[in-house]
Amino acid sequence: MARWEGNTRGRLERAALDLFTHQGYDRTTVAQIAQRANLTERSFYRWFTDKREVLFAGDELERCVLSAIEEVPAGTAALPTLIRAFAAVPTVIRPRDFLLERAAVIAANPPLQERELVKLASLAEALVAALERRGCDERTARLATDVGCAVLRSATRQWIADDRADFVELLTSAHADLLAVAATTDR
Repeated sequence: MARWEGNTRGRLERAALDLFTHQGYDRTTVAQIAQRANLTERSFYRWFTDKREVLFAGDELERCVLSAIEEVPAGTAALPTLIRAFAAVPTVIRPRDFLLERAAVIAANPPLQERELVKLASLAEALVAALERRGCDERTARLATDVGCAVLRSATRQWIADDRADFVELLTSAHADLLAVAATTDR
């Protein structure tokens, strides 16, 4: 096995995603993933607890956004704080093709959909806590997080679909769309 090739985690993620895409998540084994990545099963388990975690392991996004929240000037309201922090996401986001394949694998497997929701809920709780540390009350922090995550999902979805799109511009546009929708009243 060629352990010296480097980027072990990335190789395992790519190998797993290729196998999940071509033969299905349920029909893919850890042994096959390790073999495809030219590694041993033992190497696989150094990085991931199971094959599902290849799609969900790592907290780079959470660390990135939490760090970016800390850099937003004090006194900035909750939602603008999140939008500014989300602008840092492109520094840790995976390539579009990887995200498209990952989304398709998750969409085809209900237990993976559930795991995705758990991961997103964990991120949301971390964001709420970060806003509370900045002085937001819990209700405001939760509402801003729910709305902010919707803006982030919208921008990310558009960014994945358009390889020429600028993430920060899409984020700004999705935030403006949200504000326009919120300002609309029925009389």
